[in-house]
Amino acid sequence: MTSAHRRQFITTAALSSGLGLAAASASASTTASTSPSRKSPNAAPMPKTVDHRSFKTDNTALILVDHQVGTIGWAGELAHEAEREQLKMWVRVMARFAKSAGMPVVLTSSLETEAQGPLLPEFKSILPKEYEQRIQRTGVINAWEDPAFAKAVRATGKKNLLMAGLTTDVCLVPPALSAAEEGFNVVALLDISAACTKMAGQNSREILQRHGIDIMSVTPMITSMLGNYKNPASAGFFEAFGAEGVYQAFAKGNLR
Repeated sequence: MTSAHRRQFITTAALSSGLGLAAASASASTTASTSPSRKSPNAAPMPKTVDHRSFKTDNTALILVDHQVGTIGWAGELAHEAEREQLKMWVRVMARFAKSAGMPVVLTSSLETEAQGPLLPEFKSILPKEYEQRIQRTGVINAWEDPAFAKAVRATGKKNLLMAGLTTDVCLVPPALSAAEEGFNVVALLDISAACTKMAGQNSREILQRHGIDIMSVTPMITSMLGNYKNPASAGFFEAFGAEGVYQAFAKGNLR
């Protein structure tokens, strides 16, 4: 190779190297600017999941939506009558405990004179005052959109809400999301709720969790609120279990 050819080769190589570096630099800059790890300033913040451990008997209200003799029959994800009886057992346990612990309780029903029917009759004896003061909606599906219901919940003075509904997909999810949007801390009790179908039940759980709403069942929720079996409110817990035959149900097994 002549000296002239060597000079031409070196010059060409240097130029090619420079162009390659420039291209790599531009590519890196573009990748960095479009990297998914860099959040857009206009991106909506992810909702913060409410920690059920912050719920105590003195800062929490129980909200039961549409636990009616007709709506329980619409909960198609319940496989058979035994599972419907289990749900009613846990509703009674939760209602008894809330009453004994002095927790505010708000009951609401929808179209009691239609197919939905009246509230479960157990409420009359366990929560007589709350039953008489129940919010009887006349068509509003999302209970939170009924001014009387929302007012009753706000009047409890509690920011923590334990909520359940029949059915989960139609009666629980909408007011739970609405309450959370208003600033309430919501935990959904799913063993005293049941959806129209298994698919709707799964979808409901996904929606609740996506909006930062924790999901729990009655026994671990109550024991979490107690914190210690020496808590005076524990007496009401054990009394509710005894009155509703929970220990016998545990022994029998195969609970949902």
